[in-house]
Amino acid sequence: MVNRLSSDLNINDRWVLDRLSAWARCESPSSDAAAVNRMHDLVLADVAGVAGIAVERIAGRDGIGDIIVLRSGRQAGGGTLLLGHVDTVHPLGTAAGKLPVRQEGDLLYGPGLYDMKGGVLCAILALIDHARRGCDAPVTCLLSPDEEIGSPTTRALIEMLAIGRARALVLEPARTGGAAVTARKGVGWFDVAIEGIPAHAGTHHADGHSAIREACRQIPLLEQLTDYARGTTVSVGEISGGSAKNVIPGECRFSVDIRVTSAAEAMRVEESLAALQVVDQRTTMRRSGGFNRPPYEKTAGTKALFAEAVMLAQPLGIDLHDVPMVGGGSDGNFTAALGIPTLDGLGVEGGGAHTWQEHCLISSVLPRAALVAALCDC
Repeated sequence: MVNRLSSDLNINDRWVLDRLSAWARCESPSSDAAAVNRMHDLVLADVAGVAGIAVERIAGRDGIGDIIVLRSGRQAGGGTLLLGHVDTVHPLGTAAGKLPVRQEGDLLYGPGLYDMKGGVLCAILALIDHARRGCDAPVTCLLSPDEEIGSPTTRALIEMLAIGRARALVLEPARTGGAAVTARKGVGWFDVAIEGIPAHAGTHHADGHSAIREACRQIPLLEQLTDYARGTTVSVGEISGGSAKNVIPGECRFSVDIRVTSAAEAMRVEESLAALQVVDQRTTMRRSGGFNRPPYEKTAGTKALFAEAVMLAQPLGIDLHDVPMVGGGSDGNFTAALGIPTLDGLGVEGGGAHTWQEHCLISSVLPRAALVAALCDC
């Protein structure tokens, strides 16, 4: 592939290898604010002193790391919003244990490299290139500390920064063969709590009203909302309850994961969840949660943005294509739901996201950074 970033960046695949290796060793699980902030420090070291890039660091809250906002260009209306995250799912110690940082040919293994420190590097290189060429087009880059846990502290800022933008480019990893993402399902996370009446299982069994038994009635009703033809899935992924083996259980809790393809389908499923009634009238049921990420549908604006990206990718040796709507969410769901043309999956090629085999292709970084830079110029 061809690298067409500004020649004065003076970088190559060796530089990429060294930088990403250091970033992978700087582990940054979402739950560890200090670790996330150390990763931010490394990123900011690469933009320090670059003329034309303004840095804003927003202090973290609720035990979550800082948010970084970088700006280049004249900062008028329109322009591009770049979205990335430095948090990962891997706990501290992964690089010293099950996923050591290592190179095998063009593959670089390490925690968070594919999802998505490689994509963050693409964004940073594109932003530096944009600034050094003195481009006027406004570009804002937000680096999140909490995308892997649903973006609880960054969603509002992402939506605020997205308003009025011409496009949003999301540096989540590329799909197989370097494919981009142009649509994602909406994601709903709900918790259901059932309270029954506890009783001694041996001496007062008839006095008890089992919360677990009621949960076992409700769970099939929920999972029956799955409709593959509509692209809807409903799954109960965690369940807990009871206090002892000889006690009729007085409480039971379970979590529900919902994926939908449209806002209308999200409403249908949410209404069905709200309409569920307990069978045992001596038990009660409480529901909480909601749709954490709205559906990201492939609009006419996103189709046009993708067509533009295909054209810009060709001189870089990238045969860009997209994939059908994917089940996992990203921060692109927020921008797409606001009507902003959104192109996702622009990060590095690789595989093994969230596993002990996570890796990226070293050779994919510079061409994909060049593609992001070209899109920022539009």
